[in-house]
Amino acid sequence: MSKGITSKNEDYSQWYNDIVIKADLAEHSSVKGCMVIKPYGYSIWEKIQAVLDQKFKDTGHSNAYFPLFIPKSYFSKEASHVEGFATECAVVTHYRLKNDGNGNIIVDETAKLEEELIVRPTSETIIWNTYKGWIQSYRDLPLLINQWANVVRWEMRTRLFLRTTEFLWQEGHTAHSTAQEAVEETERMLDVYADFAENWMAVPVVKGIKTPNERFAGALETYCIEALMQDGKALQAGTSHFLGQNFAKAFDVKFTNKEGKIEHVWATSWGVSTRLMGALIMAHSDDAGLVLPPKLAPIQVVIVPIYKGEEDLKNISAFVDELMPKLKKMGISVKYDDRDTQRPGFKFAEYELKGVPIRLAIGGRDMENGTVELARRDTREKQTVIQEGLDIHIAQLLEEIQANIYNKAAAFRTDHTTDANSYDEFKELLDGKAGFISAHWDGTPETEQKIKEETKATIRCIPLNNKLEDGVCIYSGKPSKQRVLFARAY
Repeated sequence: MSKGITSKNEDYSQWYNDIVIKADLAEHSSVKGCMVIKPYGYSIWEKIQAVLDQKFKDTGHSNAYFPLFIPKSYFSKEASHVEGFATECAVVTHYRLKNDGNGNIIVDETAKLEEELIVRPTSETIIWNTYKGWIQSYRDLPLLINQWANVVRWEMRTRLFLRTTEFLWQEGHTAHSTAQEAVEETERMLDVYADFAENWMAVPVVKGIKTPNERFAGALETYCIEALMQDGKALQAGTSHFLGQNFAKAFDVKFTNKEGKIEHVWATSWGVSTRLMGALIMAHSDDAGLVLPPKLAPIQVVIVPIYKGEEDLKNISAFVDELMPKLKKMGISVKYDDRDTQRPGFKFAEYELKGVPIRLAIGGRDMENGTVELARRDTREKQTVIQEGLDIHIAQLLEEIQANIYNKAAAFRTDHTTDANSYDEFKELLDGKAGFISAHWDGTPETEQKIKEETKATIRCIPLNNKLEDGVCIYSGKPSKQRVLFARAY
């Protein structure tokens, strides 16, 4: 099986694209800017979805579903929100097509909508218009709702999983009786995302707050988790927003508090999307293909028989028939690939490309010796191990692989997080070493914008629990009380 993957050191962008296509995760659609998520890619997304969905339910949230279409007038109610999304909106203007009599299908101009509809780029407006009918009293609060959905943002330049016109995500939208409760919710959900990224995706993240320039449109505060990819670029892996009372005031969502006074509610929203798939690929994979952390691998163990005749295969299959139920009982997903249409070497390459964490190869001689050949995807090491207690060995090894993948990514991030104390040093690091650059900033949006225009680097976040230190801004020379994290980003 010819992999044909470009080396990530030669062309990182092409390397990424090669893995997405060749590992059978997704492909470009005939609809410009959109993608088809293929079954193997979608099975990884389903695992991501299942874990997060349980975490949301464990923190008291319920799932609901809201319309795909949003009346245009809703957007104009929250000024900064419409401004933030205006250039990305797809607009529905008509509701019917017709035949023009010459065999051409055209828009029926008599079927023009009285009010144009926006295909949701995000759902704050339609949801807050709905909440108005759901919330009257403090007894209705907190309202903790999540939605799994697709959204559309009209992108000019697209990249599979990372930036497509339509993508899948979840969006949480909650209502609270006090600002403190809403801030606590915002921070709680950021912690949920960080826990998922680190303990399931094996991607270390920095938790922080966005600057006003980078804040979500309509939010008072945006919290984020930032991850570092192997090319030294940052990826925003999740956001959680404290919306204050902006949307409640825009849609007149009020409640009667315990003292009998009428107040506007306090709001949050938070979300992650299929760009987590991009993070998973870029943080761990190598030139041989995908490297998946065991907790998110659709197939954790694959078994390939190597046999000369029917008798060999029969003996191997009998052993596998005993092993598989033991592994499944431990919650380990396993596949026995006894296809006779492909040679073992083809299968080895296929499962390496697809990132299966453990591969077992069993031949006739292994059956005689009571052994198997075990290959790890993360280190690409092979070892001969005994068949006795193999299920226990595999369970322990999967935990070890999960930890090793995380530790490798954490070591890379540590090695690529550097202090810069002058603008020249900052620019040198950006073009040379890349990664996160920790530097002083004077706190003004003007300085932030100038740095972005001159270097394409943005402030990824002001880390939470940042230690204060006196310094001077690398750009303006004005006093600064703390360092912030800069990087070029996806």
